[in-house]
Amino acid sequence: MKLLIEQSLNCNETEIKITCGLMDDRLKRLIEEIRLYSFSIAAKKDGTTINVPLEEIYYFDSTDNQTFLYMDNQVYPCNKKLYELEVHLADTTFMRISKNCILNTSVVGSVRTQFSGRLEATLKNGEKLLVSKHYLKDFRDKFE
Repeated sequence: MKLLIEQSLNCNETEIKITCGLMDDRLKRLIEEIRLYSFSIAAKKDGTTINVPLEEIYYFDSTDNQTFLYMDNQVYPCNKKLYELEVHLADTTFMRISKNCILNTSVVGSVRTQFSGRLEATLKNGEKLLVSKHYLKDFRDKFE
């Protein structure tokens, strides 16, 4: 693999161009990671709106018709619904793992099988989330 970086003061926007023969799984994961850096999500903090970069978000959870975004040790309300986020986050490292949760798979430290057949994902901050049976195949496919 060759990495070419051109720096110019005349450049207004960063452009990433990937030239490849055949796209393999490693390259797909790299592209997903790159896409993370091009988005941010609006959240509420102390009555003001802030933009949270996607790479800092661990997961989104919806409870009582309200969506929250979870970071390493912070939680903020978010104005988007999970189905809107799911569309917005397509082709990134985020994926739905249950009816009320979308997980950033890049923050998963380990995964283990539960007796019930579900999977338990342990995040880099030690938090544990369950992957429901309905989303198991997609979750496993993401990690293979």
